[in-house]
Amino acid sequence: MKKLQLLFIGMLSMSTIYAQDISDAIRYSQDNIQGTARFRALSGAFGALGGDMSAVSLNPAGSAVFSKSHASISGSNVDVENSTGYFGDYTNNNISNFDINQAGAAFVFANRNTDSPWRKFTLAVAYDRTNNYDNSWNAVGLNTNNFVVVDGNNNEIVPVNSIANYFYQYASGVRLGDISLIGDELIEEAYQDIGDVFGFAHQQAFLGFQSYILDPDVDDDNNTMYNATNTVYGGNFFHDYLYTATGYNGKVSFNVAAQYDDNLYLGLNLNSHFIDYQRTTSLLEDNSNGGSITAIDFDNTLSTTGNGFSFQLGGIMKLSQEFRLGVTYDSPTWYTIEEETTQYINSNLASSDIVYIEDIINIYPRYKLQTPSKITGSLAYVFSNQGLISFDYSKKDYSKTKFTPENDYIDLNSGISNVLTSAATYRLGAEYKHEQFSFRGGYRFEESPYKNGVTVGDLNGFSLGLGYNFGNTKLDVTYDSSERTDETPLYTVGLTDTTRINRKNSNITLTLSFNI
Repeated sequence: MKKLQLLFIGMLSMSTIYAQDISDAIRYSQDNIQGTARFRALSGAFGALGGDMSAVSLNPAGSAVFSKSHASISGSNVDVENSTGYFGDYTNNNISNFDINQAGAAFVFANRNTDSPWRKFTLAVAYDRTNNYDNSWNAVGLNTNNFVVVDGNNNEIVPVNSIANYFYQYASGVRLGDISLIGDELIEEAYQDIGDVFGFAHQQAFLGFQSYILDPDVDDDNNTMYNATNTVYGGNFFHDYLYTATGYNGKVSFNVAAQYDDNLYLGLNLNSHFIDYQRTTSLLEDNSNGGSITAIDFDNTLSTTGNGFSFQLGGIMKLSQEFRLGVTYDSPTWYTIEEETTQYINSNLASSDIVYIEDIINIYPRYKLQTPSKITGSLAYVFSNQGLISFDYSKKDYSKTKFTPENDYIDLNSGISNVLTSAATYRLGAEYKHEQFSFRGGYRFEESPYKNGVTVGDLNGFSLGLGYNFGNTKLDVTYDSSERTDETPLYTVGLTDTTRINRKNSNITLTLSFNI
């Protein structure tokens, strides 16, 4: 076996069949409170109210509440603070940016036939940024989880608290001949061929073997067992893991709605969704345990784009002049997703040999994702022109998330069903008007989508807002904040020690709205 000091591997064409995981299902299934300042000031509790462009995106019947054609545009400054704990050490990260998170217009057409019970019809187009993926956290600490994987004879194979265990878990059971170079074959060529024939798991085994982290038990093509006893000794490992993500999820709603008689509003949204997500993870592992490998650098980048379709059906009914009831059905979102990645690994050995291979973009085949549907029920009490109180309750079963074609994702979809669960969201908002001023506040609580309630924790959030009515034009500003705690494994395979992240999202939103 050749001795290396450095090995840089940029890999090509990773198989998507095995590359996705449950975190992808959660990422593209969750929405966050976005939209106009007034909508955010009430923590999104607008399902029975309408009369706001973001309320149209929530309940399609909301556009029929407008008495005049209406438009709005919103900008928001997003601030994310993460406090990360890893084996008793803590780090803090902060990221902030500004974006245009909402824009839309609704056009009202009054029915001039006074004998018809249909009072008016509306057509609207609404854009809302439904999720912001900008995030950064850093887990730094000495991993003291000194367990090792052993064979049937109690011989040590690999320490569980090293990234070496990641590669071992993928390599165990894989034929050595399937992850070896043939003749003068380049590493990039072999990696591509392995991905095309065997998929993602074999490629990770290939990384561990070609970077000399893993040794085969027997130097034979039919060997299927590996160890790291000659390279990575058990003990403590210092880890510096950096996670950085950017991007967003957006939705454009094409809306049609109508008012029937004086008390009933009905609407339909046809939604076009789009995903733009980039993520980089970097692990620096060092040890002084006496093995020939004392440092490993393992980096992964992911770039995801996608588009999807969904529809919404909604209604609002005035039970009395004060009480309003709203109901909305959100269909699943059917996404088509494309991904590109690169991988990089650098392991040091006691040798002066250096091998360098340039990073190469990996382009994945498309795959499909179906997110779960959602039902929302809403109640509101309106105090004439003085104010209101509103409450929304939503339910979404995350265990129904599916990757397709299902035959290619049987194990992953089964894992989603076993790990994820249905989660409820509660939103409460209030508004008080005094002359031209409006004072607003809200609270929301979102249950964890995980059965253990820990991997992604419950969310608590609050909001405060102020609005001023100039007559035909309104200006609104809102501050809202939410907080949740996650326990995230560094990797889903092998090095699965978790880091505890307390995440706080704070936003300042400004909206200009006006009648057309």
